[in-house]
Amino acid sequence: MLDFTRALYLGMTHPKSSLRRWARLTTGLPAILGSPDEHVRVAGMLAALTGMKSAALARSTLHLVFDLFGFLSNKRVAVYVDSGVYPILRWGAVLAASRGIPVNVFRHHDAEALGEKMKMSRNTLRIRQPIVVVTDGWCPRCGQAAPIDRYLEQARRFGGILIMDDTQALGIFGDNVKCRPGPYGKGGGGLLRRFGLTGSDIVVISSLAKAFGAPLAVLTSSAKMVSRFNVNSQTRMHSSQPSAADVLAAEHALELNACYGEMLRQRLCGLIRWFRHRLTEIGLSARGGLFPVQILTPNCGINPALLYRQLYRTGVRTVLLRDNSPHEMELAFVINARQSRCEIHFAVDALARCIRQHTTKNRKVRHYGLSKLSTNN
Repeated sequence: MLDFTRALYLGMTHPKSSLRRWARLTTGLPAILGSPDEHVRVAGMLAALTGMKSAALARSTLHLVFDLFGFLSNKRVAVYVDSGVYPILRWGAVLAASRGIPVNVFRHHDAEALGEKMKMSRNTLRIRQPIVVVTDGWCPRCGQAAPIDRYLEQARRFGGILIMDDTQALGIFGDNVKCRPGPYGKGGGGLLRRFGLTGSDIVVISSLAKAFGAPLAVLTSSAKMVSRFNVNSQTRMHSSQPSAADVLAAEHALELNACYGEMLRQRLCGLIRWFRHRLTEIGLSARGGLFPVQILTPNCGINPALLYRQLYRTGVRTVLLRDNSPHEMELAFVINARQSRCEIHFAVDALARCIRQHTTKNRKVRHYGLSKLSTNN
């Protein structure tokens, strides 16, 4: 089975033999009472990679979102959420709303709509609380980065902050330097690096489980914000810290990124370009640009769910994406740096065969129906 579902974009795996040895898997100590040295070290490495001043580790972005929105709810803010955000950020907004915080949703990737919403809220609804703008960094569904520079500009007009989930971009995008940065930039520090943004009014949460293949998450911001977050965190008191294996896997990923990250990103880019080239050869296309998540555009004339099943039977596993309606589905291939051109070639050939078989079958059905109608007449 060829697997095009794994979001290990850079192909990083962390077998036990590749990690430094640990004395115990967990200390049993709540993070609010102290973290092991390796946690502090890895948090510092992540802060430096993303260009922020400080960082805090957590078991998942869900833990971070729960704490962050719970903490902000006590500050009586007004929240503005991009309509296309990933469900976990949406759950954070629901938590804020349940505590009486005004939550406004604006059009996906539309900074002007955000400005209009803020203006209406302040002038018509008399909402005067500090502004919190919430967005994903990279949206794999539309294959584009959010206009975070313009979002931040709108937030700063009212002394607000920007909260961004940069899970998809971390490890892929980086500094947009002028000296041959490559299609992703350099370093893999995420979209803040890509846009050249920094500031104490930015809070970024990211999972390392995508490009870096380590099952934990990080919050990066100013030293003051991270310190306040740590003090007010509920999950740091009531939930376990990331295990030693998780943290050492993150450390291993960052070491690999420093040594081989540019090579891995270059290989990934080449595979994605090959996939897109092969699609054009069979008359298809995909959106996503050079991002690893490639979503077939609906021009193949076959239901995505049916195509998913047919590909699975031929030995190609893909991702069936569902929108708000179960009838609105799309088929995606997730490319990672461990795959080969031969695997991609086989998968696209299988895709072409499935479409041809479906087209031939439909043509026969239509021909049979017309013939039967002619006979009856």
